[in-house]
Amino acid sequence: MSEGIGRRGVLLAGTGGAFGLYSFATTAASPEKRLALPRRPGATPHNILVVLTDDHRYDAMGFMKAQTFGDTPTLDRLAQEGVHFRNAFVTTALCSPSRATIFTGLYAHQHRVIDNNHPIPHGLIYYPEYLQAAGYETAFIGKWHMGIETDAPQPGFDRWVSFKGQGHYLPHPDGLNVDGRKVAQTSYITDELTNRAIDWIEQRDGKRPWMMHLAHKAVHSEFLPAPRHRGRYDKEVFRYPESMKQGVSGRPMWVENQRNSWHGVAYPYHGALDIGDYYKRYMETLLSVDEGIARIMELLHKRGELDRTLILYMGDNGFMFGEHGLIDKRAAYEESMRIPMLMRCPSLFGSGVVEQVVANIDVAPTMLAAAGLEAPAGMAGANMLPLIGGAASVPWRKELLYEYYWEQNFPQTPTVHALREDRYKYMHFHGIWDLNELYDLAADPRENDNLLARPGHEDLAERMSARLFCLLQTTDGMQIPLSPDAGERNELRDPRGPGMAPFPSHFFRTPTQ
Repeated sequence: MSEGIGRRGVLLAGTGGAFGLYSFATTAASPEKRLALPRRPGATPHNILVVLTDDHRYDAMGFMKAQTFGDTPTLDRLAQEGVHFRNAFVTTALCSPSRATIFTGLYAHQHRVIDNNHPIPHGLIYYPEYLQAAGYETAFIGKWHMGIETDAPQPGFDRWVSFKGQGHYLPHPDGLNVDGRKVAQTSYITDELTNRAIDWIEQRDGKRPWMMHLAHKAVHSEFLPAPRHRGRYDKEVFRYPESMKQGVSGRPMWVENQRNSWHGVAYPYHGALDIGDYYKRYMETLLSVDEGIARIMELLHKRGELDRTLILYMGDNGFMFGEHGLIDKRAAYEESMRIPMLMRCPSLFGSGVVEQVVANIDVAPTMLAAAGLEAPAGMAGANMLPLIGGAASVPWRKELLYEYYWEQNFPQTPTVHALREDRYKYMHFHGIWDLNELYDLAADPRENDNLLARPGHEDLAERMSARLFCLLQTTDGMQIPLSPDAGERNELRDPRGPGMAPFPSHFFRTPTQ
């Protein structure tokens, strides 16, 4: 990142060097966007393909062996021939905020897309706009999902193919928006988007570098596999998570109460779906994504472009399948905020595993670096490329800030702020009378033992809380972003389901006389 520091620039990570520089003054909307970026000395612009899937959790890939089933041969190939960022996260585990962060390099409290109902405020810059200004041909194909009903073309893209809201797995009258024109969706959505991506790449003459953002609807619920994949895993056995059990000691009341809710295992989506069957459909839905990436890679190979195209595969957030009695995302648990992230580009780097904590805030500066450009100082993330090769001397963050803001239409989850270090994670909840959470990730990677449920860890929690609020304060995040209520209010409980959780025992104290 740029080593210049503006009037309000601060050092976020405390690691020295230029990492984490952030100047809020540069992110504000301005009448004229400044899109010309300095070029990195000696850097060669690479083609860029970003493949984004919806709700794909970090371990739902064949080589991760989270279950005894689930084939992802192309993702496995990307991991083997490229780089697996083993500790990749999002800073908000919710579709629209995460996608806005990917495009801007900013936290949700900075870009202000705090839920799924509101678009990016006018004036913020998407990193593809910088690429366009540098001579790239650009395309967006797939799910935009910022601004609940918009599918209108957005700045930064020469080619635009999208759909309203969540879109539809099967052909639907709403169809697609292609460069501002309504066009019919004629096939299963993953195949349709893959075909349109291939068509656009085939039209390139190779005279200019290109960038494509391919954003699949898959694997968003309700999971609907392509017809050729339905039932592939019917006979497989799903291993339910240990933390799915009820009444775990130290679990906050709001988590236990959410068990009987829209996002809980006792009343999932106000129905009676089986979590194991749900996961099987999830993995079947992912199969067409994996096949589509293979088709694109084969095309790039035939064009002689594969090894000089940076391919980034990632999810927009994780997904819980029963962990802590929950489904879906939003919470700061590992299964919710952790994502798959794979990157391949033999002409730029080799293969391996990166252990450092990276996040969606790092995507924009990394893609700019792959294009031979210096990232603007206003981005909160940093270029991940120097981490490849195991360079321990590369300055990098010591902790990651996480945030989620309460939604009127999903009232089960409170406002959450969390600080994740390599060993410890601290979760702080706003506006509820309950326990916070603190986990030793080295001893308890599944987050089953809340250290704040018993005495002895107050100093650690106080230190991490102070650091959490320091990061929020230095990034202008000390005000809760509010937005008008929107969407249906999914507030029901099953009268036959689990009752309310009790207060923790140490909340009770006999009045003094």
